[in-house]
Amino acid sequence: MSTPVLSAALSGFLLGASLIIAIGAQNAFILRQGLLRQHVFILSLICAASDALLIAAGVAGLGTLIAQSPRLIMAVTVGGALFLFTYAAIAFRRAMKPEVLKAAKSGEARLWPAIAACLAFTFLNPHVYLDTVVLLGGLSAAYEGQARLAYGLGAATASFVWFFGLGYGARLLEPVFARPAAWRVLDLLIGLVMAAIGLSLLSRLA
Repeated sequence: MSTPVLSAALSGFLLGASLIIAIGAQNAFILRQGLLRQHVFILSLICAASDALLIAAGVAGLGTLIAQSPRLIMAVTVGGALFLFTYAAIAFRRAMKPEVLKAAKSGEARLWPAIAACLAFTFLNPHVYLDTVVLLGGLSAAYEGQARLAYGLGAATASFVWFFGLGYGARLLEPVFARPAAWRVLDLLIGLVMAAIGLSLLSRLA
């Protein structure tokens, strides 16, 4: 593999990592599922594969199309904000009921609702489109041929490394979350993050 191709792959990986390694709704959801050891593989795979799909679309040129469609961006923004506010309310409710948190560790959450929530966190978040399709896709224009493909693969690889690392690495924090109080704090933080992101989305419409 030539040096320009390797350089493009590394650039894609580093940029992709810098965009997804942050406190966000999707990451908070995967962190909690990882701590509970509930459907970690399938949910991490959904997040990573969705990112890879959107990155591929961006590298293929879809980013320009989305940037020119303000109605689509507005619809996703409003829908995403409403979903985040709803999930924030659920997180706050969990935080106020320690007995539910104790039971959550031993109970196996249903798969399909978890998948639905995961997909909503992914595709109802306009930041995902702006980061993966518009930004990563737009910057791919600096590369051609194999280098452009390597750039996209590098960015997609960062998503797989991050989501699987976060999902399975969360269990290292299990000693901390052996106490219901720790779950209360986590759910409060998750609720605050979701609400803050929802507000930031709506502020863009002002």
